[in-house]
Amino acid sequence: MDDDEDDILLTRKAFADSGLANPIFAVRDGEEAVLYLEGFGPFANRAEFPLPQMVLLDLKMPKINGFRVLKWVRAHEHFKTLPIVVFSNSTQERDVTKAYELGANSFLVKPGDIGTLRDMMKSIASFWLHHNHGPALKRRPRWGRAKE
Repeated sequence: MDDDEDDILLTRKAFADSGLANPIFAVRDGEEAVLYLEGFGPFANRAEFPLPQMVLLDLKMPKINGFRVLKWVRAHEHFKTLPIVVFSNSTQERDVTKAYELGANSFLVKPGDIGTLRDMMKSIASFWLHHNHGPALKRRPRWGRAKE
């Protein structure tokens, strides 16, 4: 979840170069992130927009910033086990601390070159998508069909 087109393209390329076969879905702002995770609006078709195995979350997004998205995600029972890796340009200790306090699983600083980014994406994919074994996400019932 990142609003910077260049960062999205570089991240996609780095994941592809690292051999990641999983589909990558990018949203441009925090509002889209929430809609995607909830499966609403343009993201209602779960066959086309499945729940992610992991979220790479930028902090500096328009509409709803990454901290608010993180807080929202962790406030919903059905997303409590969703791995969230904050991926930010920030090196501010207060941002790192706040991200972990809100429930981030990891905090990584975006590297400045494509080689390091590729290595980082390979490590992320290896750990979070191949080696890590977490509990399954609880599927949220569709609105109007069942109550939480």
